[in-house]
Formats: sequence, C-alpha cells, structure tokens
Amino acid sequence: MSEETKALNFIEHIIEEDLASGLAKDKLRFRFPPEPNGYLHIGHTKAIGISFGLGETYNAPVNLRFDDTNPSKEEQEYVDAIKKDIAWLGYQWENELYSSDYFQKLYDWAIQMIKDGKAYVDSQTSEAIAEQKGTPTQVGKNSPYRDRSIEENLDLFTRMKAGEFPAGTHILRAKIDMESPNMLMRDPMMYRIMFEHHHRTGNDWCIYPMYDWTHGESDYIEQISHSLCSLEFKPHRDLYDWFKENVHAYAKDEFPMMPKQREFARLNLSYTIMSKRKLLRLVEDKFVSGWDDPRMPTISGLRRRGYTPNSIRQFIKKVGVAKRENVIDVSLLEFCIREDLNKSANRVMAVLDPIKVVITNYPEDKEEWLDAENNQEDAAAGFRKVPFSREIYIEKDDFKEEAGSKYFRLKLGGEVRLKNAYIIKANSVVKDENGEITEIHCTYDEDTSKKVKGTLHWVSIKHAIEAEIREYDRLFMHESPDSDKDKDFMELLNPKSLTVKTAYLEPSLADVKVGEQFQFQRLGYFNVDNDSKAEKLVFNKTVGLRDSWEKIKPKPQNNQTQNKPQQQQQKRPALSVIQQLGKKYTNLPEEKQAKSKVEIQTLANDVAYDDLEPLFGTAVKKAGTRIATLIALKVLLKNGLERNEAINEFIEKAKEDKNEVLVAEALDV
Repeated sequence: MSEETKALNFIEHIIEEDLASGLAKDKLRFRFPPEPNGYLHIGHTKAIGISFGLGETYNAPVNLRFDDTNPSKEEQEYVDAIKKDIAWLGYQWENELYSSDYFQKLYDWAIQMIKDGKAYVDSQTSEAIAEQKGTPTQVGKNSPYRDRSIEENLDLFTRMKAGEFPAGTHILRAKIDMESPNMLMRDPMMYRIMFEHHHRTGNDWCIYPMYDWTHGESDYIEQISHSLCSLEFKPHRDLYDWFKENVHAYAKDEFPMMPKQREFARLNLSYTIMSKRKLLRLVEDKFVSGWDDPRMPTISGLRRRGYTPNSIRQFIKKVGVAKRENVIDVSLLEFCIREDLNKSANRVMAVLDPIKVVITNYPEDKEEWLDAENNQEDAAAGFRKVPFSREIYIEKDDFKEEAGSKYFRLKLGGEVRLKNAYIIKANSVVKDENGEITEIHCTYDEDTSKKVKGTLHWVSIKHAIEAEIREYDRLFMHESPDSDKDKDFMELLNPKSLTVKTAYLEPSLADVKVGEQFQFQRLGYFNVDNDSKAEKLVFNKTVGLRDSWEKIKPKPQNNQTQNKPQQQQQKRPALSVIQQLGKKYTNLPEEKQAKSKVEIQTLANDVAYDDLEPLFGTAVKKAGTRIATLIALKVLLKNGLERNEAINEFIEKAKEDKNEVLVAEALDV
C-alpha cells in the first residue's frame, strides 16, 4: 500500500474502491443537505468540509440541497443564512436545490407504492400507532388498517392531498415489517397532513413527506453517488435502501444509479450544545442576542466573534474523519484561530483595566509620535505611529507596590520597558481615601539599550480613544452540557459568559471597519463588532493569547483517593511538565500535538526565563524537548521578554534542524 493510499480516510477508501470496481469518475456527485430550521453551527462544518472537500479532491459537483419537508419550523431566513455561511467558509456548490422541488414526483411515487401494495393509509391516533410499534426487545403489532384495499388507500390518500381531512386524522405508511428488529422499519410514516404555509410552495400542499422518505429519494433523483451523513443515521440506512430499491423499479431508466449511504462520526465539542432546538431556545429566551451572538457555536456567531474561514477549515482538518463518536476539546478550535490570527492580525495597544502613570521628568507640553511595528510575523505589514506623552495608562495588573524577584512587570523601585517607547522606573504612588492606588509616578530613561526583563503595553491618555469591549467566556460551565438527561441544560449556563468593559485604545484604531481584526498586545485577539459605529467603537474578544480556562474551570468531584494523584500532579513545577510533554511530542498525531501545544503555552506563563534557558542546550536527538522549549520561549517573548544572544542562537539553530515541526515553530517566532 502506498503512502498516499495510507493517508486516505475511510470514506475516500470507499470511493477509491468503487472507482476501482467500475464506477466512472464523472459519476461522482456529492451533496450537503441541511434542513432550513435553524442556523448552521460548528458541528455542521465537519459535514460541510467532508462533502465539499471530496468535491474538491475528485473535481466532482456538490449540490446544496435544502431538505425542506417541515414548513412549521422552516423559514427563508434560515435558507439565506445557510447559503451565506457556506460561501463564507469558501465553498462553492454546483446546484442550489430543494426537496420541495420533488414534491410532485414523490407524491407520484407514493401513489405507485400504494398500487403495488407497499403503502397504506392509517387512521389511528398517534398514541395508538406508537403503542403498536413495540420496543427494541418486543415486536410491533399490525395496524387494523394495514390490509385496506388498494382502492380505499388511493381514495383516502388523494383526498388527504385535496385537504378534505383535518391534521392528525390520517397518515400514509410504508408497508414493511412490524416485527423487524430495526424499529425504523416497522411501517414508517411517509406522509402526514399539515395545513402550514411553505416558504417556497406556499399553500399548494397540505400533505408533506417525511424526512426519511424525502431525503433518500432526493439523493436518488439527483443521482448522488455517495450519501454521507453522521452516525445517528446509521439505523436509517436499512430504510434508506428499502425506499431506494423500491422506487428504482419505477425510474431506473431515468435514474439508473442508486446512491450509497455511509456514515461518519459527527463533531462533538466540549462546553458546547449542538442541538438546533436547544440553540433556538437560547435565542427565544433571550439569553443570547440572536443566532449570531458571539457566544453561540453557530457559524454566524463564530464569524461575528472573529473566527476566520481558514481557522475553521484547519480545525476540521485536524479533527479528521472518524467512524466512532468522540468529544473534541474546544481548546483545539481556539488553538486554530490563534495560529491563524497570529500571522494576519496587526498588533496594537489597548488598555482594558487602566491605571494612570505620570512620568514626572517628561515635559508636560511634549508629545512624540513613535514608530511601532504592525506585525512581526508579516514584514509587509509595515509600521505605524503611536503617540507618547507625560501621562499614560497601563493595566492595573501590571503594577505591584511590592513583588518578588520573578515579577517582571512594574513595581516600586523597579524598571520596565514600554513597548515601542522608553524604559520607566516606578518611584511613588498616589492613593485615595480608601487606600486604592490612583496614580503611579515614574521617571523615564531615554537609554533604551538597557536590559530590563519586563515589557508593558500602554496608551497615551491625551490621545486615547474609548471603545466598548465585549469579553466572552464559555457559554456553559459544564464540559458536557448535554450529558445529564435529568437536568435542564439551561441550568448549566455560565452567568459570566459576557463581560462588557470600557477600554482605552491607541488612536490608530479610530477609523476601523466592522470585521477588522487585531491583536491587542499581551491581551488577545479582538475584532470590530457589527454594532460598532464611528462614534462608538465596539470590539469582541475572539480569543486570548493563551488558554486561561484551564486554570479556572471546575474540577470533577472525585473521592479523596482519586484526588490524591491529581493534587500531586498539580504541585509539579510547570517546567517539569513541559519537559514531559516534549518527550512525547514528536510521536503524537497532529490533533494531540495541537492539544499538547496549548498545554505547553499555558504552563509557560509560570516559567521563568532563567529556568528555561538551560534547555537551549538539549541534545539534537531530543527534538520533542527542543520543540516544547521553543513553544514556551515564544510565550515568554510575547509576554515581554527581551531577546538576547542566547535566544537568537537557539532560534537560528532550530531553523536549520532536520525536524520539520521544530523548523516550523522556529520560523514562526
């Protein structure tokens, strides 16, 4: 088996086998078939990526087909949103189709099935039908109407279509096997009466086909070669095939190819709800502002929060195509957006929790416009000017009156570098009547060649512009909000999922446009929200520079014996854990490498440079440890560590290494 063949996922293997068995390549055709009853969410991106990805791989058409069989829950708004989301992700569909396009043909085929004795009209109540269906361990019972004559069934069904009967009085059922071990095969419903206005067909129909009947036959009409769906539809495959095989007898000349249904594991994400019904409840109960609220896992919500199409596509690529259900940690999605924005987002300065700094030896009437690099990852991004003056804001957390030797931010008697500006020394503070610090008095030094360990971001007070900042946290406090069937998922909502602040920004941001993205240095990535206006800027926090949730998320409640090893592990020095992660790093698959990288980045915030530097001399054969060291070093550099000769030498040596992962990390510094 070639390396290329080994790299195929199981769906691609199926397609390759079909091609080898005689299926013509020009007969390959795929589809993405959403129901227009809600907005697409992150879970749908896997199905989108698989179907459209196969289309790109095999240069085959992909239909976008809306399975619009339930007008009581479907709206044109959802159709428009779905089209917008798929296009935004960068995919193009061959044909825009609707199951409602096939209502007449489906009805004609249903008539034919009645004539062939394969369908009948049942006039029982829904409760009676449910009771007769049996259980997974008990066979069902035939309906008393199962043996109605063909003539009576045809008469009732045509009158159902004509609107002669109230909803709920009759249904059309397929006549299959009430003793089948697969309960879906126990005479499933094909049509029900619904007096609902359809968003495309208006009031032309008052009977609507059921999903299982419509979905498979729509695939058949469109001559889809491979019908790909998530694992919950695996039990439906028997019914899919039964309908398809019976209809094939009516239309084999017009539609010669029968589709093949295959299932893959759907995407489950931690701290996330994937049910459109439950997401709708969040909207209707106004816990969120709408389907595009940046806390929502919808594609429109992720877009508004600042996620990029590339980050989502990379996430789907890392998740891969699997046959078994699993839960992906949301930190992997956050890792992907960090990686993407790190390359593209310009760096700017903003202070979210300000404290005033007065530089006492800087002239009161003086101001300077200093050069600031826009993005060290992109040489073409160039520079901008930032103003400097006597009074500036820094973050409150960046100052302590007293601090230990490993505190590299500002403290009384200590020095720090102001990003793109001077070195300042804190000499005294001013406090209010409650003892709260209101001002820090500093002196500045024009000699910027001095070596200091800390670098802070800042903004000039007289030039600063105000903006509303919306910071987001997990929407749910529980890692698996759907896991407890006895508890309403709404009880698990995080009451602190949104925090609104007033921030002070450098003036270069005065003319930003909706959707623009920036890295607020040392704070995270932010984008301009839809609500933003020239007179009132609004930014959404897309993601922090590191995963802060790991430090605060609730720990599982175990007994004391189970807790003991965990407590011992927590006491281990961060650097020791980083080294351990590095030893295994090169042997991990890509998805687990990404998770380890996130963990190393988090741990690096608790590592001092003096402790990390000895690892620069790690043996060449220990590539994993050197990769982990470099990942940690990049965090320290982002947090304000100044480069020195040892750092530059370590990075340059890594760029020349034989290990591709290490080289990639080094080139990304």
